[in-house]
Amino acid sequence: MTTGAAGVPSARAPRRRGALATVRIVLAVLVLAGVLLALWRNWGAVSPHLGDVSLRAWALALLAGFVSPFLGMLGWRALLTDLGSRLHIAPASGVFLVGQLGKYLPGSVWSVFAQAEMAARLGVPRRRTGVVGLVTMALSLLTGVIIAVPSLPVLLRRGDSSTAVLVGVAGMLFVIAMWPPLLNRGIRLGLRLLRRDPLEHDLSGRGIVTGGAWTLLAWLATGAICWAFAADLVPDSADTGEVALISLSGFCLAAVVGMASVLLPAGVGVREGILLLLLVTVMPGSAATAVVVLTRFVTLAMDILWAGIGWLWARAHHLLPDRHTVTVRPPD
Repeated sequence: MTTGAAGVPSARAPRRRGALATVRIVLAVLVLAGVLLALWRNWGAVSPHLGDVSLRAWALALLAGFVSPFLGMLGWRALLTDLGSRLHIAPASGVFLVGQLGKYLPGSVWSVFAQAEMAARLGVPRRRTGVVGLVTMALSLLTGVIIAVPSLPVLLRRGDSSTAVLVGVAGMLFVIAMWPPLLNRGIRLGLRLLRRDPLEHDLSGRGIVTGGAWTLLAWLATGAICWAFAADLVPDSADTGEVALISLSGFCLAAVVGMASVLLPAGVGVREGILLLLLVTVMPGSAATAVVVLTRFVTLAMDILWAGIGWLWARAHHLLPDRHTVTVRPPD
């Protein structure tokens, strides 16, 4: 927020943020409407495939979807521990998983603000939680790109070389950015620009690797949701290895590009479009659409389920902001 000469907050910054938020919401609504319209137009072809999914595929998809957010929480918790705030799994789950619903709002940092506010009630400095939240996002992009690389040739064969090149370049940049000395220097610079005190100590290489390993496993678990449905709906003649590659690696590619679309909540529309583009190389378009729809449904349902569990724990332990509180503080 900008201030006037007398130190009074300027009204321009809130207006700019309000206008940007409005643009993001309108864009998200338009994209979501487009996705729903396309689904409605093709519902006659898609709906039979939804009934073809076996109970085994549903069980595997739901299990993978249930495990994935928990693995992501372990990665976030490892980074927080490395900076000196070791939380038990129960409170860490309450803070991380409730805050994760912020990714469904337009923008990319709402989850960080929510986590910082809740963790502060456990004695964790907001500045520390904020840094960990942003580093977790970066690690998520990095590990997602690593898994996505094998699916790049599929896009290249279809002539979508620009997307493939961009993702490959982004992967190399994130690998460089996650180098501990460079990453810690960036954190110090960012805090200085925000006029915040520096962290008590830097992130260690071990902490970054541990957080990244848990995040990598979380990606694989989420990709397994797509794999479970795709394996059930592909033609019998399909190459099972190729289906697995496109499901796991292709899902990560689509999700990473969706994450990079910061104007859209949780990459809605973008992720589905790229995943559909990849899946139609091994199955009919109607079946691929069914896989895309079911994958989004399971990931959303599991996010809500885990957030509900975390919310109940956080409420019981008084971690949620008071309902009369109307101010939102940035990380210290």
